Amino acid sequence: MDLGHKFQDLEETGETLVALINSAQTEKLREIKDEHLVLFDQHIETKKIVTQILKEEAEIEECVGQRLLDMEEEKQQRERELESLEEQLRQCTAKSQISDSELQFLKRELESLRNSEHELETLQKEVDEDTTEVIPSAVYVAQLYYVLTKIKWEYDRPPNILKGVHYGADLATPINIDTSVRSRSAVSDELWSFVSTEW
Repeated sequence: MDLGHKFQDLEETGETLVALINSAQTEKLREIKDEHLVLFDQHIETKKIVTQILKEEAEIEECVGQRLLDMEEEKQQRERELESLEEQLRQCTAKSQISDSELQFLKRELESLRNSEHELETLQKEVDEDTTEVIPSAVYVAQLYYVLTKIKWEYDRPPNILKGVHYGADLATPINIDTSVRSRSAVSDELWSFVSTEW
């Protein structure tokens, strides 16, 4: 096949294409093109809507994330406050227990003091009764002994030491007798030797 023949085929094909485009198929192509443009516009609009939705969703996620962070911070703050309150409660409970123990101790001390006071009052009454009855008679007896014997005793000595002074007619004689080394009759005889037999 020569080159001229090829050009002729090409020319016929071009004419066929031009005839095809100019024929009724052009209307169909326009419809397809219009549909394609409608689809393209819908695609652009859908893309805008989807972009807006994604943007709003990102904003919502950011807002929710921030709220979660705020809630977590608030939760931690509440936990710290709770721990602080629990520690204060433990300290107050410990102080309360110590105060209760001290209160019980003080109550026991008060009760003991009241008992002691009651015992002292009872003892004081007994002493008052004894003083009323015994001491005047003991004083009377001691004065009577002094009048008879002229011996003035020192009472702040140990029980086994008799110490005093005999005031005779002309002479004062000291007395110092250890009763633990002498018999009772010897002590009695020595004391009677000071008593005058002259009436």
